[in-house]
Amino acid sequence: MSDPTPPPSTDLSGKVAVVTGSGRGLGLAYATALARAGAAVVVNDVDAGIAGQAVRSLTEAGGRAVAEVVAVGTTEAADRLVARAVQEFGRLDIMVTNAGILRDRVLWKMTDDDFDSVVTTHLRGTFTCARAAAVHMREQGEGGSLILIGSPAGQRGNFGQTNYAAAKAGIGAMVRTWSMELGRAGITVNAVVPVAATAMTETIPAFAPYIEALHRGEPLPEFLRKGEGFGTPEDCAALLPFLASDAARDVTGQCIGIGGDKLALWSHPQEVSVAYAEDGGWTPESIAATWHHSVGSTPQTVGIPAPKAR
Repeated sequence: MSDPTPPPSTDLSGKVAVVTGSGRGLGLAYATALARAGAAVVVNDVDAGIAGQAVRSLTEAGGRAVAEVVAVGTTEAADRLVARAVQEFGRLDIMVTNAGILRDRVLWKMTDDDFDSVVTTHLRGTFTCARAAAVHMREQGEGGSLILIGSPAGQRGNFGQTNYAAAKAGIGAMVRTWSMELGRAGITVNAVVPVAATAMTETIPAFAPYIEALHRGEPLPEFLRKGEGFGTPEDCAALLPFLASDAARDVTGQCIGIGGDKLALWSHPQEVSVAYAEDGGWTPESIAATWHHSVGSTPQTVGIPAPKAR
């Protein structure tokens, strides 16, 4: 017998969201999903034309949206985004930190600027925007939602992405920390770990032909949507209204993967194997003697598993 209890509402009418980096791609999909659920949205991009197009697409579909053109990273940019939400719509309930850039290089070729620019946008931008939002939400006194955008690279590492993987791993740590700090204020903090056809995944050879077919209007095959959890930006966007709604008031401190037809909960780092010295602590020699048949017998894998393209 089915449960007659209706599911909790994911209606966001009356709520206001800021979505950084939402002029196109995943960010625009997130903004669109939030607007469809009833939220007013502050669209953010560094390109005024792209931001304007995004706002038009939301308003023409019946949503409420304005653009704030600024590069995230600084405190001033974060304050501008929060102030714009309050000025235009009277409040702020949802902050989505999506803005990001890529500067992929292997370690020995990565410059200081490659590293700093990615960390500034992803990690510092997440910190400054979340902090500005948290300050306002606590003063507002009605709770809220911080939705940080992570990546499989931050969960497992990825070749050529020292800067990006480090920033995204830091975002996972921020989620766990802030969920504890903001819990008493009724502010939930979660990370979305999306896997979708984007400009970045177009560069992966195994995905490229399927993304090209998607651009021609052909659907992604089931083995990608289900087996790899790989889909469109719109597939990932459904998670945002849920996390911002009353249906997820008890969901916080989590890293949640979504892509294609797959929804997943990522584990937090934890001990997977332990050993204890017999007496007096460990020495280099005793570690060497026991490593391979104790804690080192099941080493952890690294990197994002390669898609099994057909």
